[in-house]
Parts: sequence; structure tokens; C-alpha cells
Amino acid sequence: MVGGPGVGSSPLENANPLIYRRSGERPVTAREEDDELPDTIDDREIFDLIRSINDPEHPLTLEELNVVEQVRVKVNDAESTVAVEFTPTIPHCSMATLIGLSIKVKLIRSLPERFKVDVHITPGTHASEHAVNKQLADKERVAAALENTHLLEVVNQCLSARS
Repeated sequence: MVGGPGVGSSPLENANPLIYRRSGERPVTAREEDDELPDTIDDREIFDLIRSINDPEHPLTLEELNVVEQVRVKVNDAESTVAVEFTPTIPHCSMATLIGLSIKVKLIRSLPERFKVDVHITPGTHASEHAVNKQLADKERVAAALENTHLLEVVNQCLSARS
């Protein structure tokens, strides 16, 4: 069954994906614990926010499928920008827009409003890369997608902790 409950019942697009090892937890530094110092947001903090997002098609996280990697996260705290490249597991993945939307929603919900969030497909890794990137960059289309209760439910399933 594709995705979670209610997503559909067609066969899996990538029935046997490669599974990657999760990176370890990030140690907390003395600087981060010092309340007197400003708390900047860095690449690893953003990666930690998105690594545990559930894939809509498999009972695995985006990190375990290597869809997101820390090296593809770029943060400029001073300019309040976050850019995340994600790599679908196959070039014709029909879930690419949903995955990108899930990453974007997680970051919008987690970061201060001052941040501009750019989520896009790693160049050259998806057949519809340009179209998906255009959808993810369009604020009005993202907002409209999140007004669709079914789609919002699927995104929330991707963002929920697995038991």
C-alpha cells in the first residue's frame, strides 16, 4: 500500500529501497547550554529536525532512505535562510512533492518566522525536478495544499513520531 492509511493501494514504486545507517545523536556543547550566548541555528540542527520525517511509502525515515543528508542542508542564521536539497529514492518518484512539502511544513512549524525556507530536489535526481521545485517554491500553492484536509492529514502522518 502506498503511503499511510488513505493514500492509495497501488503497488510500491520502490519496493526494495536501500536502507542507510542513521547518524548518531548530536552532542550538546557548552556554548549551546550557555544562556548568555545567542543560540544560532546551524546545518545539523536543521538536519536533526527533518531526519526523522517518515517516508510516505515505507515504514522508514527520510534519513534511513538517504532522501535527506546533512551535507545537503545549508543554513545562514545571520541572513535567516535555510536551504534543503532532498533526493528521491527513484527518478520517477510520485511522492517527491509530498516529501518536499513534509520537509517544508516541518521547518515552517519549527523555525522562527524570520527564516525563509527553500526546499528543493537535488539537481539531476528526479524526472520532474523543475515542476516539483516550482510547486514547493510557490507560497500560495503550498498554502492551498495545506488547506486540503486529506493532504494535510498525510503530511501530519509523515511528521508524526512512529510508535
